[in-house]
Formats: sequence, C-alpha cells, structure tokens
Amino acid sequence: MKAWQFSSAVGGVEHNLFRPASGAPKPKPSDNEILVEVYSMALNPADYKVPELGMVSKLVVPSPSIPGMDFCGKVVELGAKVDWASVGETVFGSMISKIGQGSLGQYVAINKENCAVLPEGVAIDDAAGIGCVGLTAYQSIQPYVKDGDKVFINGGSGGTGVWSIQIAKTLGCHVTTSCSTANVDLCKHLGADEVLDYKSVDLVQSLKEKGQVFSLVVDNVGSPSNLYQASHNFLKPQGRFVQVGMGLGFGAARQLASSLLIPGFLGGGKRPYSVTLVKTRSDELSKLGTWVKEGKVKAITDSSFEYDEAPKAFEKLKTGRAKGKIVIHVSNPK
Repeated sequence: MKAWQFSSAVGGVEHNLFRPASGAPKPKPSDNEILVEVYSMALNPADYKVPELGMVSKLVVPSPSIPGMDFCGKVVELGAKVDWASVGETVFGSMISKIGQGSLGQYVAINKENCAVLPEGVAIDDAAGIGCVGLTAYQSIQPYVKDGDKVFINGGSGGTGVWSIQIAKTLGCHVTTSCSTANVDLCKHLGADEVLDYKSVDLVQSLKEKGQVFSLVVDNVGSPSNLYQASHNFLKPQGRFVQVGMGLGFGAARQLASSLLIPGFLGGGKRPYSVTLVKTRSDELSKLGTWVKEGKVKAITDSSFEYDEAPKAFEKLKTGRAKGKIVIHVSNPK
C-alpha cells in the first residue's frame, strides 16, 4: 500500500518522511478487527511530538513508522469474528493506541472501540478530524460538569480547544476561554460567553478577579505555568483542574510533577488535579458524530493538503497557528 513513513525524527518528522518505492506492508486485520481504506486523515500535535522525544521515542515508536491517528474511510475487509461492521460502510475514528501503524497509510486495521459509523450528511474531511481532539475534549469536560456550571478553557482556538468550547456549551455550561488577539472572534463564533485575550491581560489576575465561580478548568496549553497553583482563587472548593496539553522539555516535566505531587500546604495547587489520558470509545465517537450532524458542534478545518503534500502539512502543524484541524487526503472516496 502507499504510505508515508519515517525511520528517524531527528531534525523534525517533516524532514524525514519518505514513501517506500515498493510500498509499505498492507495490514492484516485480526479476527476482531476491520480493515479500512483511509479517505482522509487529520494531524495532531502528538504525531510529531512523540517521535521527536529523542531517546524516549525509540522505546515506544517502531522503525519505520507510519504517523497519524485520526481517519475517515471505507470498510473493505472484516476479521473472522467481526459482527459489528459491514463491508462498504464509511467509518471514522482514531488509532490512539496503535503507534507506528498510522492513518497516513492507505489502509488501517482497527477494532470496534476505535471507530463509529459516519452519520449521513457529515463530510468526510469533517469526520476525519473528530477522533483525538473530540474524544479528548469530551473526556476532559463531560464527567465533571452539569447544566449551568461555569467552565474556563485555557486555549480555545487550537485543535482541542475549538471542540472544548462547543462541547461545554452543548452540555449547558457557561464558557470562558483564552486565546490570542487574532482568534478572539473565532472563539466567540464557537459560542464562548467570554474570551480573555492573553496578549492584552494578565490571565491569572483576570481569573482571580472573578472569584471562586468555576466548576472546572481545562488547560489545553500548559501556560501560564502558575495557573494550577493559583486555581483555588477562581475554582469552587469542589472544582477540578484538568490538564490536557503541555509543552515539551524539562520545564514542562517539572511543572507536571509539581502539580501531581506537591500538596497545597507545601505550595502546590489546592484543588483536585487530573491529567486527561484519552481513550477511544465507540459510543462517544458516535455521540460526537451525531452532534456534528445535528449542528450542535461544528468541525473546524484549518486547511487541507493532498497526499503528496504531507510534509508541508506537518510544517503547518508545527507553526502552532492552525485554527482547527489540518486534514490530508489519502485516497479518493469510492
């Protein structure tokens, strides 16, 4: 099959991608898996951040690897024990646990929890970008809120943030979010009730001035670094701080360790803290797909690239300035 691969990420994944002249091995579905021909896939920051972790990546990323997690495509083969899918169905989802066997290849082999049937009327490119960010946003918000709660979402204009705003609103929450000046209108368009421009205000101070009004803080960014330590000033006593995104390097690792391990009386945070480790769940994918069909949530695509342009798509992703998802067309829908 056709596939983009890399054997090293030194100097950046985008500079190491190659397409084997004889093609890559086509995956064979196990008894409980289906084989999907990928029509479109969407990039996530983890698609380059994990391979670029240096020595750590060599322990978890095989060589060569096919990058990519999110996809939308057609079922072309069923495993011997599969009774939950049909050949010819269009499905979408995410391969979060299958590192190295990704959706930037022509075919992917997946199990039931990795996908859901594409609702009628939802565009393939839109569905391709639901998986990782949709599940991440849902799992970082839904368990912790009820109708009428106030939520603060740090980083509302990125791939996960645009879903976080919309999911929180769909669940009946009042949403305050942060972004740069250029993205204020986007966040308002997505339904945010209040937008804090972190380039023009002190984010922590602005939140402190509101008092203990939030039931949930979702941090998609990891900065400012003192956001969690200060969160007792704006989170309710039983409110929760959920970490979704962070930077890379020693500083980020130290910040995470501090948030997890240092108790409040020693200078750490004073509210419940958790890190979202997203899991693929077919029922949640179906719910998100239905919300898109019903217009409750809009899939936001920043840009799309043809298959030969995959390295350029990674370059765009790494600028950090994408408003929504970056989609790559892998195969032509049939």
